[in-house]
Amino acid sequence: MATRNTPPPWDRTMQRRLARGEAAALGELYDRFAPLVHGLAHRVLDDQGAADRVTREVFTHVWEHPDAYDPRQGPMRTWLAGLTHRLAVRRLRATETAALERGGPGTAEDLERRVRRASVAARADYIAQSMPAPLRSALERACFQRRDYRQTAADLGITEEEARRRLRLGLQLLSTAHDIAAPGTPEDPPGYGGAA
Repeated sequence: MATRNTPPPWDRTMQRRLARGEAAALGELYDRFAPLVHGLAHRVLDDQGAADRVTREVFTHVWEHPDAYDPRQGPMRTWLAGLTHRLAVRRLRATETAALERGGPGTAEDLERRVRRASVAARADYIAQSMPAPLRSALERACFQRRDYRQTAADLGITEEEARRRLRLGLQLLSTAHDIAAPGTPEDPPGYGGAA
């Protein structure tokens, strides 16, 4: 059984394969995480083309800097989400700042509020996707189907106490969406020198 400080075996193996330059490893990584990366980028940018570009940028960065990911720091999924978030926010800021400089509507404060809202929404999406299925299913019933804890318990075939526990834990996880920066993640990815 893996301890909290032990990276998942798949992540360690993938990092080693990428460091050896195995193109097949990049393909596997892309197949596994491209929907997550693209979804987070789209959530921040609200633009399909820009999300496509950020997705390419993320996987290009991984290919060019395979040692940037350290499995001891956490799961590859979390690292990729953080990298995606940073690159998408950088692109959003650059695009919106350029629009402001051309005389577009809004102010720098409006831009920062938009970046903050997009960042929180993207992090909440990531948290919801990453939480254990029992918590997610309880929250989906409560939030989207407007079921109370008793109805949720009946729907899921669990006790009311268990339904309350799942809802409480799920909401506690979602409440961390305002903590934008992931612990231990630099503002700029190591080895990243690209323009936004």
